[in-house]
Amino acid sequence: MKLEINLNSLCICVKDMERAIKFYEKFLKQPVDKKDEVFSIFNFKGFNFCLFNNKKVNEEVTWGDNCLPSFEVSNMDMLRERLNDLNVEIIFPLTKIDGNWVLEFRDSEGNDIEIYSKA
Repeated sequence: MKLEINLNSLCICVKDMERAIKFYEKFLKQPVDKKDEVFSIFNFKGFNFCLFNNKKVNEEVTWGDNCLPSFEVSNMDMLRERLNDLNVEIIFPLTKIDGNWVLEFRDSEGNDIEIYSKA
């Protein structure tokens, strides 16, 4: 028997669940699928993108970029307009790396998020 491992979700910590949900509803252009004060879920194209409010269960978290979600987009210009509308901080400027255009921004909760598109 072969061990199979599948990646079907990603969880990032948030400081304010309501603020984080509003941010990601605007960023992803879809409503949250499961809303809870501790753990909320966006089912994003079959993948669960989860928000976890660690303070609600007294779990300590080291904030930073130790988990870097990476979203592929079809149009970097349209994405940059959306990020501008969300007034986010770009922490890694648009840079061509191999065959991709890559940038990183900081979300409403202080998480670093990577965006890339094919060059």
